[in-house]
Parts: sequence; structure tokens; C-alpha cells
Amino acid sequence: MRSAKVYMKGIEAGTLTENDNGSYSFEYESEYFANTLMSEVSLTLPKTEIKFTSDYLFPFFFSLLSEGANKEAQCRLLKIDEKDYFGLLLATTSHDTIGAVTLKPIE
Repeated sequence: MRSAKVYMKGIEAGTLTENDNGSYSFEYESEYFANTLMSEVSLTLPKTEIKFTSDYLFPFFFSLLSEGANKEAQCRLLKIDEKDYFGLLLATTSHDTIGAVTLKPIE
């Protein structure tokens, strides 16, 4: 199982997890959920106390990944399989992402 803290504009918003069976889950932190001034991470992941689950990486998080030659270069340099989307997400989204969301791996 691998997990990452999800940050919205530098504020901890939730946890994204790749489960041992290959499925994924995302859950908002209770303090973030309770703060009405904080927006949802994505329109497809509205603020709720229910844990989101999926058989594949949520499209919003997948969209944070590079494509084409950039993805190939990242995978080669970081020694990550091109099909390991979660591994690539953990390795490349801790800063300088497009938008307000960043992820930091949970060790």
C-alpha cells in the first residue's frame, strides 16, 4: 500500500491511497472538510465525509502526470515503470504542479 497527503494551496486536504489490490481511495481530512472556506480538490471529488474509491487512478490525479516525451524522460531518470502511474505521481507532484494541488508521499 502506498499513500500521499494531498495539499490544496499548501493546506493538507486529504489522503490518496493505492491499496494492495490495485484500487485507489481518496478521503478528505476532517479539519479540511469542516472548514467551509476550503474548496474541493476537484469538481469530481466534492467535499464529503465519505471515502471515494476507484478501480483506477482518479482522473483528476492522473491529469497531473506528464505525457509523451516528458513522461518518458521522467520515467527514465527516476527509474519508474511508465505504467506505474501512482509511483510517478508520488515522484513528480510534490511541487511545481499545474494548479493548486500538490502531493507528498507518506513514508
